[in-house]
Parts: sequence; C-alpha cells; structure tokens
Amino acid sequence: MKSPADLQYSPKYWIWTGAHTSSTQAELKSLYQGLKSHGITGVFFGDGIQPKEFDAIKSAGLELHSWIWTTNRWDPWIREHHPDWYMVNRLGESCFDHPPYVDYYRWVSPVIPGFVRYMQEQVEEIACHHAIDGIHLDYVRYPDIVLPRALWSKYNVDETEELPQYDYCYSSHTRSAFKHKFGRDPMDIKNPASDQEWLHFRYDSVTNLVKSLHESARHHNKQLTAAVFPTPRLARKMVRQDWDKWPLDAACPMIYNGFYNKPVEWIGEMVLENIQTVTFPIYCGLYMPDLEKDQDFAKAIQLAKLRGAAGVSLFGSVSDAAWATFEQNRW
Repeated sequence: MKSPADLQYSPKYWIWTGAHTSSTQAELKSLYQGLKSHGITGVFFGDGIQPKEFDAIKSAGLELHSWIWTTNRWDPWIREHHPDWYMVNRLGESCFDHPPYVDYYRWVSPVIPGFVRYMQEQVEEIACHHAIDGIHLDYVRYPDIVLPRALWSKYNVDETEELPQYDYCYSSHTRSAFKHKFGRDPMDIKNPASDQEWLHFRYDSVTNLVKSLHESARHHNKQLTAAVFPTPRLARKMVRQDWDKWPLDAACPMIYNGFYNKPVEWIGEMVLENIQTVTFPIYCGLYMPDLEKDQDFAKAIQLAKLRGAAGVSLFGSVSDAAWATFEQNRW
C-alpha cells in the first residue's frame, strides 16, 4: 500500500554535512557517490561556498542546499557594528555578552529591519551560486524558552514555567516596535507566557523574516527549506516558531525522540501531526545517536513512511550497519 507521501511527492532523502577540507577531489567524489549509492538524494551543506566540494556533490547527482544559521548569528560584522541587534531577556541580559545555555547561543532579533536586510543579502550572495539548488534555514527562531525535557538535567533547569532569563526579546528595538503596534511595553506584561498579542508578535517576527528570505531565494529561482522543531504546536511553545505559516518548499522537523525522553513510536505521531497541519513536504529529521539500534532506526523510517512523510533527513554519523538498514527500509 502506498503512503500518503507517495501519492503527492517523490521520496527524497537528505543528510546534513559540512566541508571536508582535508579530502582530495577523488576522496570527495567517492564520498558523495557513496551517499548517492546508499539512496541519499540531497545534502544540506553547512560551510558556505566550497567549489571543490560542490563539484563533487553535483557530479554525484545530489541536490545541494546551503545550510545557514539564521537568527543565531555570531558574525564579526554584526558584533562590531550592531551589538544592539542581539536579543535581550526579561532580566535585561543581552545575548551579546550573556548567551543562554551555551556560548554559541548569540541570537539576533528578527524584528529589526536592518537585520532582515542583512540576512537577505546573505541569502542572495549564496543563492546566486550556480551549483546551489536551495537555501536551508536553521536556528530560525527565538532561544529555547523551554528546552526538550531530556536536557533539563544537563542545564540544571526546571522549565515547567517560563523563566525570565530564557524569555526573549526585550531589547529596546523590539519593545519599541511592539509598543508602536499595541500601545504598551512588553516589560509591563504581567504574564508574558499567556499574553496573546506578545506571543503572536514574536511568532510573526520570525514568519516575516522567513517570508523575506523566501523572496530572496525565489529571486534566484532557488528553493527554501528549513530545519524546525518537531511540530508547529511544540515549536510555538518552545521557541516561538510558527513554522506552519512559512512559505517553504519543504520542512525537516527535528523529531529527535531521545531529546524528549520519548520512544521511537513518538516519531510517527509527530510526523502525522505535521502532515495534518501543513501542505508542503515533510522530511522527518532523525538524530542518529538516538537510533543506534538497527531495529529502532528501521522502525523510525517505517513510521515516517506510514504516517505520510515524503522522506527522511539524517543528522549525525551513519555506520555501515545503519546504511544497510536505511537501504532496506527507504521507499
């Protein structure tokens, strides 16, 4: 029996990867031809423009999407010229010098028009490259107001309730924009976790950024895809990400069951929720360290197919045994 995805989209299979700077051209060709032989159809490549690697990817017959970080940026130019662009939490701490959770969490506000233009320029610069088929957005959201449950102990937090040190953005730019629209300062909101205007203002700020980047990609006839949280429902709650409203060619929800202390069956549940919510293809994001047992990896792929995904996307190293499992279970 065909799955719903078979009836709508040709299956595709993706892997996230970066540059192999020490590899020879022959080694690169062998690497990407190997991915193609396993059944991978496209790569999300995360290290900018790499002509030598691009040649190997395209000669193997793979799709190439440039994987970029979006609102999590530690760019030298922004650091030097616009430290004021960085998000500020409810305690008044800026990601510029007080990043939450980990040092690389340096988030920039999507409310700021100058930052939107900056990201459009970044996308335009990449999208004009002839080898690139699409732009793949990652970290296109706010910082985690709620971490996946399995990470609470790692960071010594209890996020049953929203905590002010992880609640963003209260920068002067964002507060002014919200006040201009709604006539009140978000710092005066008593219950920000339930204030609909304030919640949707932030959801919409990310959505509007994605719409702008979609226009930039389309200007060069390139696709736009994104790595997103497991479902729009969870994404709104955890990172202010309303991704079912985005103009995407496809989404890769990161359905990393181990992060949520969930069994493999949860992957199928999340895929089905997404299929019932959006109209673009869903490529189920699988986190390989969570699926080290071959039977778990096989079940994850089977559930993604059964629940209507148009394929899967793999994050992490893939063993020879896992490749064999992938080849036996892809559709």
